[in-house]
Amino acid sequence: MVWWRSFISLYCCRSSAPFQLFLFTVVTFGIALPVVCHRLLYSYYFMKDWYLSPMSHDFLKNNLKEAQDTVQYFQQMPPEILQSPKAQDERFPKPWLVVTVVTVQRKAEYHYLMQVVAKFHQLLQNCSHCGSNRILLCNVQEEPEHNEDARVLKKFFPTIERFKDPKDLLGFKVNSQFEKEKQDYQYCMNNTLSRFDPKYVLMVEDDALPEDDIFDVLHHLLTQRKSKTKLENALYIKLFHPERLQRYINPEPMRILEWIGVGMSVGSLLTFLYLKMFSKPEKLWQLFLYFMIYIMLLVELVGRHYFLELRRLSPQFYSLVPVTECCTPAMLFSAQSAQRVLGYLDTVQCQSGFAKDTALYSFLRERHEYAFVVEPNLVRHIGLFSTLRGLTIDPKLL
Repeated sequence: MVWWRSFISLYCCRSSAPFQLFLFTVVTFGIALPVVCHRLLYSYYFMKDWYLSPMSHDFLKNNLKEAQDTVQYFQQMPPEILQSPKAQDERFPKPWLVVTVVTVQRKAEYHYLMQVVAKFHQLLQNCSHCGSNRILLCNVQEEPEHNEDARVLKKFFPTIERFKDPKDLLGFKVNSQFEKEKQDYQYCMNNTLSRFDPKYVLMVEDDALPEDDIFDVLHHLLTQRKSKTKLENALYIKLFHPERLQRYINPEPMRILEWIGVGMSVGSLLTFLYLKMFSKPEKLWQLFLYFMIYIMLLVELVGRHYFLELRRLSPQFYSLVPVTECCTPAMLFSAQSAQRVLGYLDTVQCQSGFAKDTALYSFLRERHEYAFVVEPNLVRHIGLFSTLRGLTIDPKLL
């Protein structure tokens, strides 16, 4: 019993930096993080086999409850608050921003469209600088009356229907659902521009629930940032990127630079604190390198997504970075860039492996355009049942 006490006292003394750092590493990555992060969905420590199914089940259960609450929200809404679409057109002839929600029939009991529109409506009601902002519903269901949520909401919000006249379906033929989705997008965007002539168009899919600060952040980015002119000329600004793809170990070089920067800055701070608490090691650069790598590993293993969430403290903390390819739940366009996008989309045909998000990303290189993505996300993707790739019997969060 005496020998191991002597061993610990020998190597745990203040001057034994290698042992202290080794012990610090083992405790952090072998004990503390597995305990803290094993239920974090986007962490490397997430115990998928144990928690993914129950978490997905709980998500769907909560989504059903939110759907029921949303139905009551519109049933109890005073008529004077929800004006008729015609009255809204007369009050705001040229809005600053139009939120166009592209919708098709989904799992009826989840009322995805109602959830999204209700949240946008609540946010607009409580927004001091959103007086002229509008909501437009774009129903692209081939039989529009089958989209039950859209049929209910058209009494309260301006609505356009791509296939309103049955004759519109005559001769309508596309090679794939991906091409139809692209054409639906073009139809909704083009009609938004022609009907309202807004300065900006926010194209939103009907399962993209906005965050509470979406309008504050957009107002700050487009009116107060020094780069606002560059943003106006961008082809588009993405408001969502899948959380599972936000890690540093991804094929986006700019994230590697950010990763190194985080390691160097926080690593410098930890080096300073270590020197204050313990004696100075012989090779200071080795201590700094250790803490730099330590921080880089920590933020990657815990999950970059969770550290991005700290930016929600203020609109000023949100960042704009070069855009990545995947996904279009919420896309912001200026009126000028929307016109360019409409023309570009006419030149391509979408199919499996080349959906509209890939097409939009390809234009950046081919047409010498640029685009951005906002971090953290300004919408949450709540639809686990895909209409594009078919319904899933037992959908999962990952």
